[in-house]
Amino acid sequence: MIYFDAIFLVDDDPINNLINKRLLKKMKYSENIYEFLEAEKALENIASLPPTQSIMVFLDINMPVMNGWEFLNEYLIQFENRKDKIVILSSSIDFQDRQRAMGYDIVSGFLEKPLTLEKIESQMKKYQV
Repeated sequence: MIYFDAIFLVDDDPINNLINKRLLKKMKYSENIYEFLEAEKALENIASLPPTQSIMVFLDINMPVMNGWEFLNEYLIQFENRKDKIVILSSSIDFQDRQRAMGYDIVSGFLEKPLTLEKIESQMKKYQV
């Protein structure tokens, strides 16, 4: 079974983060699940972790101040040596958003809100050897 040192939920909606945290805790893919209402705070926290720690990030696209696209661009600048998994979790049903997201090598999935146990399981199967 795949296991991450930490899972980051990056979404400006605290209710989404709360629900997603509960779902992820049930799945036991990490003991450490952190919620971030601001993308900048998530980047700061990633910077404080050793590059050997495996992180999974569920990232919303539409957020104030720094949106998901800006997060991805900044992540690529700051953390070119990290091997984290980033999954876009968005309410967007725009095909162009999905295409744009998959244009980033670091993005390993695009899930539509709401997150479900089935969606989590399907995403995690991609990482199992």
